[in-house]
Amino acid sequence: MRLKDKITVITGAGSGIGKTTALLFASEGAKVIVNDLSEPNGQATVKEIDQSGGEALFIQADVTNPESVKAMVERIIEKYDRIDVLFNNAGISGVGALHELELDVWERVMKVNVNGVFLPSKYIVPHMIEKKCGSIINMSSCIAEIGLAKRAVYSATKGAVLALTKSMQVDYAAYGIRVNALLPGTILTPFVENYLKTAYDDPEKALEGIKKRQLSGELGRPIDVAYAALYLASDESKFMMGSPLYIDGGATFGKDA
Repeated sequence: MRLKDKITVITGAGSGIGKTTALLFASEGAKVIVNDLSEPNGQATVKEIDQSGGEALFIQADVTNPESVKAMVERIIEKYDRIDVLFNNAGISGVGALHELELDVWERVMKVNVNGVFLPSKYIVPHMIEKKCGSIINMSSCIAEIGLAKRAVYSATKGAVLALTKSMQVDYAAYGIRVNALLPGTILTPFVENYLKTAYDDPEKALEGIKKRQLSGELGRPIDVAYAALYLASDESKFMMGSPLYIDGGATFGKDA
């Protein structure tokens, strides 16, 4: 039970990596606050946790809305009196070279991916400071370190999250708070599966092309990222501070000849 009795908040926990991480955290003894915009998805995650004997609470909140996030945090503190782990997982993608992007797309992706890390952190950090402990996990991406065609706004947001992670760590180290970032490669989530079906005439051919980005020759799975999040959430990673953790199948630092 690597997270026994830890109060953990996971944003975007209604599907994909967030849901898989919520289930894993609960199996390791955490009390999981499942946050998502979609109530049906969030409640489905909670139901699975309940059925497996874990403890979870769904709170619908928009991570881009200050009042919504503030209300969520107040509810958690009222019930549990503390928050031990924050996993800023919620995010969306945007496709297109910079000149192809409409302003509303740019602003929406920026708002979710950057403000969606800023706001939960802003309202949770003071409670971690009070308790002199906490682990914050920010979802960046290996795209923060490499160039990828037609991902201008997504890469900009994930680079911002990585830079923010390092700055946060400097500010909060004195309070016993650790801040680290996950940098996944391409993970086969429902979002990616849908993207392949809707954006390509031949989804299977597109999938084979995407697999070649990784030295592994395969896409990652949500559980691969969830295990990395578990490590950062647990006390096992107590000497990791301000660090990027790559789960990318070799996409960042490797190139097949």
